[in-house]
Amino acid sequence: MQQSLLVNFGEIFGNLYESMGFVQGNWQNYVMLLISFVLMYLAIVRNFEPMLLLPIAFGMFLINIPGAEEVLWGKYPTDEAGNVLTGYEDVTDRGLLWYLYFGVDKVIYPPLIFLGIGAMTDFGPLIANPKSMLIGAGAQLGIFVAFILAIAVGFSVAAAAAIAIIGGADGPTAIMTTSILAEKYIPTIAIAAYSYMALIPIIQRPLMRLLTTKKERAIRMKPLRQVSKLEKILFPLVVTLVVGIILPQSIALLGMLMLGNLFKESGVVDRLSTQAQNGLMNTITIFLGIAVGSKAKGEIFLSFETLKIIGVGLFAFAIGTIGGLLVAKVMCKVTKGQINPLIGSAGVSAVPMAARISEDMGRKYDPQNHLLMHAMGPNVAGVIGSAIAAGILIACFNGYVDGTAVQAVTDVINSVIV
Repeated sequence: MQQSLLVNFGEIFGNLYESMGFVQGNWQNYVMLLISFVLMYLAIVRNFEPMLLLPIAFGMFLINIPGAEEVLWGKYPTDEAGNVLTGYEDVTDRGLLWYLYFGVDKVIYPPLIFLGIGAMTDFGPLIANPKSMLIGAGAQLGIFVAFILAIAVGFSVAAAAAIAIIGGADGPTAIMTTSILAEKYIPTIAIAAYSYMALIPIIQRPLMRLLTTKKERAIRMKPLRQVSKLEKILFPLVVTLVVGIILPQSIALLGMLMLGNLFKESGVVDRLSTQAQNGLMNTITIFLGIAVGSKAKGEIFLSFETLKIIGVGLFAFAIGTIGGLLVAKVMCKVTKGQINPLIGSAGVSAVPMAARISEDMGRKYDPQNHLLMHAMGPNVAGVIGSAIAAGILIACFNGYVDGTAVQAVTDVINSVIV
């Protein structure tokens, strides 16, 4: 009897020991834990995009605690040949993070984030100065240049399209595009996108100084005209209809963005507008951040491919900023100095941070110069532009994991002609 008890206790403690995290962990787990601490530091101490960087970092922290994956995510079964099935639907004994990730896998969270953004956004500056749409379009240059670069460094066309969208500086758009085109790269692309958005002041200011003169930075722009309520109500309807007819692949993001804005501008559904801006937006932000972070497992994240994605993403973001600045600079020349080129950097869709950088840079050279509202025009144009760019990439390259870019574009053109 005593011997039997000893055997049982031995098995019990043996099982307990084998279930402990430090027995199961590997060096990649511990490196990712350190990376999560760095991201939490940037969010908490440096206040870099904390609303999303903090939950992403914590999701990364949770999933890389040795032994926690099966508890929080679930178990990956094996097939008859002993190969691990890593698909989202393959997971058994599903945990909390698996269910939270459902909204990413089924592309639910990004459009809901856009609903909240729309409810918080004033399209008045864009309506008052439609020319600023050109700046927003110019800032999408980074997406298409990065697409070519990503193919050049060895990614498939679908993966390259997903990586390129980092240049739009729009986290929800990047997540949605990647979930459709190259799902396995979601954690890397999402973290890169939000990290670069958080580092906007560091990335954009040197480029703004490089591409503008002191005289141009001091240009004062004329006050924008007053936009009527009717214009603000018609704008989301017209944009949704026109873009939806031409590019239905953009409608999930753009439609939710414009619905949120219609809630705001109609003035008859204040409760819905408030909920979209606050309760819904905050809840989805938490779920999205933790879910994305939970996919950043050490053995997947720590690879040469990750370094290539981060490098291409930084290049894309820089080229997007340069594209917006160059278009604004040309417009400055054409209008004989009526447009301050500094607002060009706001063409990326990081709302409203990029517009604030334009304001800060302008006031540095003229304390009485206020560019914020002028910069908001290109800034919200960038949001629309990145959604349209994502729709174009999805329409062209969805399903072309191993195909070529030429083949994909040719097939799309042929289908349109037919």
